[in-house]
Amino acid sequence: MQVDEIMSRPAITCHSQDPLSFAAHKMWEHDCGAIAVINDEGKLVGMITDRDICMAGLLQNQPLGDIPVHIAMARSVYAVEPRQGIEDVERLMAVHQVRRIPVVGADGKPIGIVSVNDLTREAAKPQSGLRPGLTRLVQTLALISQPRTETQKAA
Repeated sequence: MQVDEIMSRPAITCHSQDPLSFAAHKMWEHDCGAIAVINDEGKLVGMITDRDICMAGLLQNQPLGDIPVHIAMARSVYAVEPRQGIEDVERLMAVHQVRRIPVVGADGKPIGIVSVNDLTREAAKPQSGLRPGLTRLVQTLALISQPRTETQKAA
C-alpha cells in the first residue's frame, strides 16, 4: 500500500513567521494536533504540534500571538513522497519517535500528512488480516482516532 492511499489531505500549513496563535487556531479548526510549517516558497521547513505551542507559551511567558512559529517548531522533519510504501512511514515513525509524517510533492511542498491515526484506521479494516488478539485493540484505537464530528467540536 502506498502513502497516498491513506494520507490525510490537504496538508494544513502555516508559515514559519505566523504567530503561534494562528497555528493553534488552524489546529482547532481542522481537528488536528500538528501542522506543516512552510517558507515563502511554500516548501516544508518544519512541523509544529499542539504540545510545542503549549510549551512555548508556558516557557516564553508571552501571549501566543507574540511568539512566531519558527521559535517552537521542529526543524528536523522526516517526510515521504506519495508513492512510497506505508512501511517507510512506519519505519520513520518508529526510528524518530514521531506520530505524524508530512507527505511532500516533488517540489518539496506539503500535500498531506500520514498520522498514527491514519495507520490505525487502515489496520482496523477487515481485510488487514490482523491476529484475533490484536483486532479488538486496533479497532478500539481506530475508534479513538476518528476525526471529531461537528457536534463533538462544539461540546
